[in-house]
Parts: sequence; C-alpha cells; structure tokens
Amino acid sequence: MSHPYLSTVIDLVRQAGEVILPHWRSELEVQAKADQSPVTAADMAAHHVLLDGLKALDGSIPVLSEEDCEVPLAERAGWTRWWLVDPLDGTKEFIAGSAEFTVNVALIEQGEVRFGVVGIPASGRCYYGGKDFGAWRSEADGAAQPLRVRQHPAGAFTVVASRRHSSPAQEQLLNSMRERFGELALANVGSSLKFCLLAEGSADCYPRLAPTSQWDTAAAQGVLEGAGGEVLEVGGAPLRYEARESYLNPSFLALPVGVDWREMLIELAGRD
Repeated sequence: MSHPYLSTVIDLVRQAGEVILPHWRSELEVQAKADQSPVTAADMAAHHVLLDGLKALDGSIPVLSEEDCEVPLAERAGWTRWWLVDPLDGTKEFIAGSAEFTVNVALIEQGEVRFGVVGIPASGRCYYGGKDFGAWRSEADGAAQPLRVRQHPAGAFTVVASRRHSSPAQEQLLNSMRERFGELALANVGSSLKFCLLAEGSADCYPRLAPTSQWDTAAAQGVLEGAGGEVLEVGGAPLRYEARESYLNPSFLALPVGVDWREMLIELAGRD
C-alpha cells in the first residue's frame, strides 16, 4: 500500500534539492526573518519549486511553507488536508557548510501526518513513509530499502540530540535517563535527520524539550511512524497538527512503538 501522490512528491523533493545545491558552500547573502531565524536564496528557490509542484499536483490542497506562513488562523482552521513544507530545514547547518540539511514535505489529513518525505540534497538520499504503509530510504541511484525501528538498544542506549538546540529541561531529562538507563550514547545530528536515525534503527529515542515548529517535524514524523515509531507530547498524547495560532510544537518524545520503557520515559519527561 502506498499513496498516489507519494512518488511525485519524492521527485519534487529531489528537484528542490537540486536548486539548493548551487548555493551550498558558496557566497551566501543571509537575511534575518521576523523571528531572527536565517533565510537565504536557497530557501526561497526550493520553496518555489515545491509550491509550484504541489499546486500542479493537486490545486485543491493548500500549501503551508515555512517561507510563506502568514496565513490567518481563521483560514487554516477550515483546512482538512494540507501540505506542510520546510524547503530547507537546517538553514544554520547549510550556512555553516554542513551536509546535514534537508527538504521536508508532509501531507496532513485531519491533524495527522498521512505521509512524509525527507530529502538530503548533499547526498541524494531520501527518506519517505507513512503510518499506514511503511517507510523506506532511497539513495541517489534510486535503490531503496525498507526501514524499521529497533526494539532494543544495540549496546548503550542511544539518544538523538540536537547539535545546536537544547534547554535546561532537556538536559535534566537526559540526566534522569542516565540514572535509569546507565550512560547514554548521544547521536548529534542536525535538522529532521534526528527522526530518520530512529526510523532506520540507528538510535533508540529522540526527546525534544526545546522549541521546534510544525514544519520541522511533520515529514520526518511520517517516516518514523511508517517505520514503527511514534511521536508523543510529554504527557503521552500523539503529536498532532491541528491549526493553532502558533506554529510552535509542544515538547515531544520520539521512540519506537511498544518498547517496555515507554511509560518510564513519559514519567521522566513529565517530572522534568
């Protein structure tokens, strides 16, 4: 089972990556948006590729992009199906010359991720999937393999952490996890790739008690859910994408479904 729009979206994500690459590791003019986050010509070039392509695919589905998000809540509240797009996730990594930046597209239906696509322009790799039909990782040559989370740590308990963003609450949670699980292995990686590490079974947990926006997480959440994972608010409810005044997500926990330490993690996160 798949989705009739999935292959086209994968192609669009790859095309967006192709227009980003000429700007990578080159002279960049960096501007600051209203929230002081950086934006470059590469962000905007990818935005236009995705916006035009998604509208051509199905003009009845609204597109909400990080680079075009001034849409009134009264309008968004009426959407039952919409595209959630981050044309260049990890702009700070991109500006720094790192390869850890991605292109993210998710289809949202009734507040849930139907499927998500995460492309890595620097390598040509692409992750994609959805809760109802599985998840895959494809390489630049098109070779694809299915993804599955792991149920048990391969050695030390591996926690995915942000290279640039943390918070006192997150550091306290990591300390509490060390008390319960022993010394942690920390996997530091940028952008939405943190979810993808879990999806491919390279890590055990991704706690995020620091700010993210809806477009930072939705596509990779689709991949993780397709691989047998889940993303929860710290109280244990699924992370959802209903229209809200703010695009900021609550704190969340990403982990495999069915692990025996699930309730313990929720308890620790709620305590911290």
